[in-house]
Amino acid sequence: MLQRLFGRLRGEKPVAEGRYRHGNSHLLEVRDVVKAYAGPAGTVQALKGVSLQADPGEFVAVVGKSGSGKSTLMNMITGVDRPTSGTVFIGDTAMHTLSEQQLTVWRGRNVGIVYQAFLLIPTLTVLENVMLPMDVCNTYPPDAFRQRALHLLEQVEMTEHVHKLPAATSGGQQQRVAIARALANDPPLLVADEPTGSLDTKTADMVIRIFEKLAAQGKTILMVTHDNELARRAQRRITIADGLIVAGEQAAVAEEESEVSPLPAAVDKPVGSVV
Repeated sequence: MLQRLFGRLRGEKPVAEGRYRHGNSHLLEVRDVVKAYAGPAGTVQALKGVSLQADPGEFVAVVGKSGSGKSTLMNMITGVDRPTSGTVFIGDTAMHTLSEQQLTVWRGRNVGIVYQAFLLIPTLTVLENVMLPMDVCNTYPPDAFRQRALHLLEQVEMTEHVHKLPAATSGGQQQRVAIARALANDPPLLVADEPTGSLDTKTADMVIRIFEKLAAQGKTILMVTHDNELARRAQRRITIADGLIVAGEQAAVAEEESEVSPLPAAVDKPVGSVV
């Protein structure tokens, strides 16, 4: 069923992927990114020459007030929007140069995205929501979808809800499903835009613990948040204001050991490799 729905995406030519460009060790590199929007009062610059880097295994928090440009920056990194000028590289792939079709397929394999609003498909079960990205991007053999999805849901403590529709679960449970879905294709980069904004304190803490464990296992985590307390648990904190990065500092790494058990290793992928 899922293959019939999304098989059309598989006709796109694959994007050539290496490890890191020109020997650069950064997984993510944003350089001099400007984003301008035309409005009734003239052109408004949401980003004014932003540059940042993140390395494999780094957990980076981006903080800023509403309207500071942090969500626009995330849209540049994930390819949801394109910069007016400047460059965005993930590994050796220039995100800003990909066609829309290339970007859809490449992003599905290499960038996991977690939103505040969860955005689960309401007519699919919890299990089917996590299986869907594997089917869309053809990253695993079809007979591996279910097993991998169950493994991921086990790590976010959602195995007893796998056959429920999202509406039959709580907000915190839906966010955990959204994290499992974002990890379905084993992307090297996970981008989370206000992932705890609608969660209670206990559930928010669990989400951050999952991110901490993922970073320890080598995932690069970029989290946008307005919560300075949660941001301090990242390894590095970047502050953005009025479209500019105004501070970047090392945050204290949480000393308490995460209670989330390691996520399962990915099985061999038949289509290309991730960055």
